[in-house]
Amino acid sequence: MSSAPGTVGGGAQEEDYERAGLAGRLTPGTSPALLLVDPARAYVDPACPLYAGAGAEGAAEAMKELLSVARRAGIPVIVTRVLLRPDGSDAGVFYRKVPSLRAFTAGSPYADFIDGLAPTEAELTVTKQYPSAFFGTALSTYLTSHGIDTLLIAGLTTSGCVRATALDAMQHGFVPVVVEEAVGDRDAGVHAANLFDIRHKIGEVWGMGQVAEYLPRGGM
Repeated sequence: MSSAPGTVGGGAQEEDYERAGLAGRLTPGTSPALLLVDPARAYVDPACPLYAGAGAEGAAEAMKELLSVARRAGIPVIVTRVLLRPDGSDAGVFYRKVPSLRAFTAGSPYADFIDGLAPTEAELTVTKQYPSAFFGTALSTYLTSHGIDTLLIAGLTTSGCVRATALDAMQHGFVPVVVEEAVGDRDAGVHAANLFDIRHKIGEVWGMGQVAEYLPRGGM
């Protein structure tokens, strides 16, 4: 069964995954945090090789709305950024595999946060050199020490750092909930395929409306 362009997961695929036992659901807990993964100018500036097009631009606008909702709810907010040494040596093989990561070397304007998505002084900034927000950082310790059991994940890009972070969140014992409208990628088909895979093998994929219903109103 074929799917429409940019979509994955027609009825036959869903049935096949269910038969394979890939239909479990995770119930988010009562202590969530919002994690914005790499809301960097690199993905929304056409002058940058990493520019991810309309998918990233739309996700950035949704991230701004999601960030406002999270702040009103009073939940912890964590924002990640990629920042590398000028020669990229602290990103090792990853830098050799993806030379365009030079956009994130110290001093590059593309490493800056997208306007409206920078964390406040009270919010945590996690600086990383690899795809997952957990790898080589203190994120897991921070979440555990704050009693967090659920991560609402948004950011860029779906197939890269978002997926890697969702996978590590699950492996560290946090329920990952990827917010569908607030993630994006340079290719619609790749984006859809990764959301399909995340939903069946890693965590939950929710729309903005479901997230708004889940979060407390008026602070925690």
